[in-house]
Amino acid sequence: MANHKSSIKRIRQEEKRRLHNRYYAKTMRNAVRKLRAVTDKTEALALYPSVQKMLDKLAKRNIIHRNKAANLKSKLSAHIKSLA
Repeated sequence: MANHKSSIKRIRQEEKRRLHNRYYAKTMRNAVRKLRAVTDKTEALALYPSVQKMLDKLAKRNIIHRNKAANLKSKLSAHIKSLA
């Protein structure tokens, strides 16, 4: 266990930040999963901008890597194009 006041505070902050990041990362994964499950092209096109916005925000705040966000957006747009 930490002995210094500053390290105790740092542990508290890191735990809070970890839970916050975990929540948003999980929300993002569920949104991507939901979009991939959609089979109707118009519904997917309606859902895509919100997922894209979420990915960009998370990449900007360093919750996910910017390349991961770019790869996911690319894969999702390819998925939408492949829908009939």
